[in-house]
Amino acid sequence: MPSAPSSPVLPLLGRGLAAGGAAGLTAGLFSLLLAEPLMDRAIRAEEKRAAAQEHAHGAAQAVQHHEELFSRSTQHGGLVVTAVVAGLAVGVLFAVAYAAVHRRDPRALPWPRALAFSAAAFLAVSLLPGLRYPANPPGVGDAGTVGDRQALWLAAVVIGVLGMFLVRQVYVRLAARPEPVRHIATALTAVAVLAALFLLPGNPDPVPVDASLLWDFRMLSLASHALLWAVFAAVFGGLGVRAARGAATTAPAPALAGQQAA
Repeated sequence: MPSAPSSPVLPLLGRGLAAGGAAGLTAGLFSLLLAEPLMDRAIRAEEKRAAAQEHAHGAAQAVQHHEELFSRSTQHGGLVVTAVVAGLAVGVLFAVAYAAVHRRDPRALPWPRALAFSAAAFLAVSLLPGLRYPANPPGVGDAGTVGDRQALWLAAVVIGVLGMFLVRQVYVRLAARPEPVRHIATALTAVAVLAALFLLPGNPDPVPVDASLLWDFRMLSLASHALLWAVFAAVFGGLGVRAARGAATTAPAPALAGQQAA
C-alpha cells in the first residue's frame, strides 16, 4: 500500500470540520438520550434539597425563586447544538496539530495516525482531567465558585496535554536506548504527570447527590467523551484513507506520460 502523500492544510481543515461535526452530533445525541434523564433527576433532587434548606431557615429568609430563562426542552436542543459547535472547534484544532506533525513525517499512513492522535487527545483532554475532577450533574456546587472550578479544570487539561507531549518526547528521544530503559522512563514520566495532576486542589464544593446517580452520570459523561473521539477518529481517518487512495491513483499518470513522451 502506498504511503500517504503530503496533505495541504485546507483539505485537513475540511476533514477536521467533517469529523468534528459528526462526532459532536453523535456525542450530543448520546447525551440527550442517556445522560439528560439523569440530569433531570439531579435537578429535581437539587430543587428538593434547596427547598428543604429554605424551609429550615424559615419563610422570612427563604430565597425567592425565579423562572428558568430557558425551558428544559430548549436546553435539550441546546445541548446537541453546543456539542456540534464544540466538535467543529475540536476538528479545527485537531487538523492544525495533525498538519504540524504531518509536515515533519508525511510518510505515515492516515488511518493509524488518526487513531493514535485521537487516543492521545482522549487521554489528555478527557480522561486525565476527568480522573482529577469527575463530572458533576448540573446544579451541584456554589455559584460563587464557578470561576475557581473552571480554572482548576483548565489547569488539569493543560497538564494533561503537556503531559502527553512530554511522554511522547521521552519515548521518541530514547529510541536508541534498550527497550526496558525506554519503557521504564516513559512509565515514570507518565506517573510524574499523574502526580502533578493530583497536586491540584480538590473540588471546592460538596456533591450532595445520590451515590448511584452520581456514578451513572459520571460514567455516561466519560462514555460520551470516548464516543466523540472514537467517531472523530473513524471519520477523520476514513477521509484520510480516501484522500490518500485518490492521490495514489492520480500520481503515476504524469510520470507515465513523461515516459511515453521520452
